[in-house]
Amino acid sequence: MARFVYLDHAATTPLHPQALQAMLPFLGEAYGNPSATYTLARRSSDAVTKARRTIAAILGCRPTELVFTGGGTESINTAIKGIALQQQLANSGNHIVTTTVEHHAVLHACQYLERFGFEVTLVPVDASGRVDAGDVARAVTRHTALVSVMTANNEVGTIQPVFEIADAVRARARALGKRIPFHTDAVQAPNSLPMNFADRGIDALSLAAHKFRGPKGVGVLYLRRGVPFLAQQNGGGQERQRRAGTENVAGIVATAEALRLTQASLGEDRDRIGALAARLRDGVLARIARTTPNGHAAERLVNNVSITFEGADAQELLRDLDAAGVACSSGAACGATTVEPSHVLLAMGLPLEAAASTVRFTLGPTTTEAEIDYVLETLPGVVARSRAAHLAPA
Repeated sequence: MARFVYLDHAATTPLHPQALQAMLPFLGEAYGNPSATYTLARRSSDAVTKARRTIAAILGCRPTELVFTGGGTESINTAIKGIALQQQLANSGNHIVTTTVEHHAVLHACQYLERFGFEVTLVPVDASGRVDAGDVARAVTRHTALVSVMTANNEVGTIQPVFEIADAVRARARALGKRIPFHTDAVQAPNSLPMNFADRGIDALSLAAHKFRGPKGVGVLYLRRGVPFLAQQNGGGQERQRRAGTENVAGIVATAEALRLTQASLGEDRDRIGALAARLRDGVLARIARTTPNGHAAERLVNNVSITFEGADAQELLRDLDAAGVACSSGAACGATTVEPSHVLLAMGLPLEAAASTVRFTLGPTTTEAEIDYVLETLPGVVARSRAAHLAPA
């Protein structure tokens, strides 16, 4: 393969070199268990404490309000199940409010809780994939135990008005005379938004390190002090008895460093990546007929370019782009034996055929102008071949 262009940063990101260097000692000589008390162990314990403080300063919370998990999915599941089940035990409700465009980690966690007597309300979104704060608040009842709305959509890049929603939910809860925690899946947010969410009234927040150039297998859960919570993983007393298991010291250290670096360069990266994303989006729309961008025009992640190519097949586009050295994703959830149209695109009102013709390009700090130009040179021919194949007689 002559060249390789990686445009799937929403799926995962390359590990930051400084994050890698930060974690290496704890994969080697500094191997102590942070729960022990001797010198070797204290080095690990001190490193976890420092990482916790670094992340807390960025989120605007107390270090003790952070829980390290095994990834974004675990962080989301821990938040939703832990809060909802404790609320149910306390007779504070068995109803969850979320949206139709959430990540499957949220939707499937809610479906799981339905087996235990919970009711789930899915609030619809508009054609841009955005939910209305008033609609969320109106879905809240005296039985509501939790509201969970993602910060930004992983498929189309639309940013939700989460702070407005959190305020509306809080006002509705006060009117009902109860407390209703608000959780957000912020996994896609750190590369585009300042992360001082705790200062803005968010009660619980989930992150995945590998989405912002940290290592895979590490997640962060912010859980505001006093929020009802039932631990989902039991054993030792780690994470203040909220998530048992020996800490992934190397991964935690690298996560803190990656988040620090990402947020430190946020303004510069957003400007550069946003310009490249606009170059790609505008170039595609100018070069290829019958193309439609997806997601909110303004309130969106700067690196996300989701485009529907009418008359083409997304899986064929991905295959041919991959052959040309371009890695990106479709608007579909692909399993081992099936390809299902994106629930996000369908919830936004796209017809089934359009959802099956959508490709997502997500850029990152390593993306260059030359790479974007290469994609713009390559893509028209790829789309034309797919369209021609579907026009050919059977």
